[in-house]
Amino acid sequence: MDLRYWLPRAVDVVERFGERFGPFAPHPSHQVGDDEFGAVFETFAKRLDDNYPFFHPRYAGQMVKPPHPAAVVGYVTAMLFNPNNHAAEGGPATTEMERECVTALGSVFGMTEPLGHLTTSGTMANLEALYVARQSHPGRGVAYSSESHYTHARMCDVLGVEGHRVPADGRGRMALEELRRVLATGRVGTVVVTAGTTGLGAVDPVHEVLPLAREYGARVHVDAAYGGFYALLGRSGDPQGVAPEPWRAIAECDSVVVDPHKHGLQPYGCGAVLFNDPRARRHFAHDSPYTYFTDAELHLGEISLECSRAGAAAAALWLTLQLLPPTREGFGAQLAASRRAALRWHSLLGESEFLRPYQQPDLDIVSYVPAARPWSLSAIDAASGRLLRDGMDAADDPVFLSVVRADADAFLSRHPTAVRDAEAARVMRSVLIKPEAESHLDALHARVEELAAEGAGQPPGRPAPSRRRD
Repeated sequence: MDLRYWLPRAVDVVERFGERFGPFAPHPSHQVGDDEFGAVFETFAKRLDDNYPFFHPRYAGQMVKPPHPAAVVGYVTAMLFNPNNHAAEGGPATTEMERECVTALGSVFGMTEPLGHLTTSGTMANLEALYVARQSHPGRGVAYSSESHYTHARMCDVLGVEGHRVPADGRGRMALEELRRVLATGRVGTVVVTAGTTGLGAVDPVHEVLPLAREYGARVHVDAAYGGFYALLGRSGDPQGVAPEPWRAIAECDSVVVDPHKHGLQPYGCGAVLFNDPRARRHFAHDSPYTYFTDAELHLGEISLECSRAGAAAAALWLTLQLLPPTREGFGAQLAASRRAALRWHSLLGESEFLRPYQQPDLDIVSYVPAARPWSLSAIDAASGRLLRDGMDAADDPVFLSVVRADADAFLSRHPTAVRDAEAARVMRSVLIKPEAESHLDALHARVEELAAEGAGQPPGRPAPSRRRD
């Protein structure tokens, strides 16, 4: 797709629509000349130079990548109408598109008739799911993993419910025996499982948590904001090394959150919350005498805590899904490429003299540390910080990585020979969310290994790094 061709077509669509209603004179109070705008735009463009190359595979830091060109064209076109999907009359066309998107997203998880809508973020989507959890089980709290997103604890505070932090195992997944202990108190009404933690991409054992929660009369909410689209692999016959059981169990859970602005190739912000039981709508019931004045089967604002929401987000996702359907062969193809890249990098890290894998990736987030000497938490932390900084600051061949903080217990559970001389250590974290990472992986690994070697005092000009011998 050529954006230089298609973006002007967005203006054409709006102009053709406007011709139906006759001409009118724009008010001079907000008119701006091209010369005046050009000067300000030049300043604006220079400000954007202060950025990172999220589009390039040498950026392997946070879970960020550009939207698909189809999403850009869809968003801009609909944005020129500026619909508000709170009520059907605020955006008739984009409201219908949003409903179709919800059905499509539900199909990713095997949900046949999901009730849901798009949100501005995964945080808002999780807030709505936990709000319904509170209303469904008043007086009972919410259990979540110690590795879950920090917003679950925050949302419990916002909603005034008791939060129960469940320890994780040595792979960053919710520990089942610890969960059983918490459930046995009778104080938990909902268990939050994470399908792709933001730190390490770990996938909780949804298929094991679900029957355990049901045993104690608790709901199960799935936070799949990051990893949700991997259900396309997990529920297929070709999972690409993704454990299928957790993904197949999601269809039986009570609610699920997914962020199309991550693996779904959408611009920020586009999250989604889906409920398995359409009766969840009763918890959002309200009356607005000035809002819902047209007949509609369902105004999306009637099942949402948010009010105004950009119809352009629904348009962008709808247009993208027409071209890249939520199937193993559609969206799943890019996920498979990212997954292959993650597995291969993990393998390369295991052979490196200067880098060590931290843990096996569940999805496409690869974790590793410099092979520091001495092999102590303080030395590993310093080496990780140096590798992060040296990669970003390199003038000729930069790479952009990120780190996650691992407390001493978590680190030693994975690497028990490390010396515990600090309470935590930074671990390198590379999110291979772009499928282009697969073809760029050799160059990325070689550069990161080179930087780690330099940080360890390896003389420059050394031939290709040797393999580590344990």
